[in-house]
Amino acid sequence: MVRSSLPTDDSTLAHLWALVVVLVVAGIGLGAGVVLVLGLSLSLTIAGFDPSPLTLLVVSLVSIQGLAFGGVALVYLRLRGRSIGSVGLRVPSVRELLIAVGGYAAAFVAAITGAIIISVTGAPAGENQVSEFASADPSVLLWLVPASFLLIGPGEELLFRGIVQDRLRETFDRVPGVVLASALFAAVHYVALTGGAGGRLVTVTILFFPALVFGAVYEFTDNLVVPALVHGAYNATLFALAYLAIRLSESGGFPEGGPGAGAETLALLVDGLAALPV
Repeated sequence: MVRSSLPTDDSTLAHLWALVVVLVVAGIGLGAGVVLVLGLSLSLTIAGFDPSPLTLLVVSLVSIQGLAFGGVALVYLRLRGRSIGSVGLRVPSVRELLIAVGGYAAAFVAAITGAIIISVTGAPAGENQVSEFASADPSVLLWLVPASFLLIGPGEELLFRGIVQDRLRETFDRVPGVVLASALFAAVHYVALTGGAGGRLVTVTILFFPALVFGAVYEFTDNLVVPALVHGAYNATLFALAYLAIRLSESGGFPEGGPGAGAETLALLVDGLAALPV
């Protein structure tokens, strides 16, 4: 990971340029993903197919986290004359695995804290597309568990940590670089949410804290595999909890009364924090 070493006289311009670059890169990645999703979905419709929720989910994951995020990251690296290995890709050491475990725990605590805050305050939370897919077919949540490790974690971390955070760290110090990258990561999830602007902002704000954990893990290890594992495990846990909550609710596992609050908290946890662009 490249570190900031610019003279003070050049720092303001360099900081502004770095912000412009990462905003453009993130915007292109998100825009390309949306175009691919719309194009592939329209192609299926024109061809006479009636895509199932699972099909739409696969199209979205492959288009955004796979082709768009991965493609934009690779093009960026090529334009700068860098290899994919320059973002830090290696088998994690024992130390890095321990950091991954700690990062997963921290991200999960942030998720639970956010759900509790939403539940206690009654603040509105944005609805996400994952919830929409799950309401039509809860089994898609099970498919999202392996997808978290194979596409979501690697794709999002490659773009937002390997490219965005790494570029910011060329000019910004450690803390502002991680904070800015995390803020951008959380902000782009705004478009993946439905509902009022206030609810979306609540969800984006809470998502910022797990994002800080992912960024810190990358900063401490300089190995993109580690935050990708943490991110994947974090999302997979939320999806598994969401599936469990839905099935328990359907089977009457949460009868009216006390335990109902547990189901509500799980639902808030997923709706408030697992806001993924799928």
